[in-house]
Amino acid sequence: MPSFPIARKLFRFAKRARRNWLARHQNAFNFWIHMVGIPVAVAGVPLLFAADWEWGAGALALGYFLQWVGHRVEGNDVGELIPLKRLLGLPVVAIAPRYAAADPGTPERA
Repeated sequence: MPSFPIARKLFRFAKRARRNWLARHQNAFNFWIHMVGIPVAVAGVPLLFAADWEWGAGALALGYFLQWVGHRVEGNDVGELIPLKRLLGLPVVAIAPRYAAADPGTPERA
C-alpha cells in the first residue's frame, strides 16, 4: 500500500470501484461484450475531433449499444442510468437478482 495519504485513498477507491464493477458484470457474455464496447466507446471521443464527427458519434453509439445489450442479457441496469433513475424515483436493478446473493469479490462467470 502506498505511503502517501492521497495515494492510499485513490487505491481504496479503485479497489472498491473494481469490486463494484465485477459484481455488476458477472455474466460472461456481459463481461466480454464490455471488453469490446468500452474501448469502442472510448475511441469515439477522439474520433469526434480527429475524423468526421459521424465516425466518433457512431463509435460512441455502437460502444454504448453493445454495453446495453450485455446488461439486458445479465438482467441489470446500465450503470450510467442508475443515478438518473434514482433521482427520478424509478426502480433500480444494480445487480441482477440471480447474482445478488453471490460474493462480489469472487464473481461467477455464467
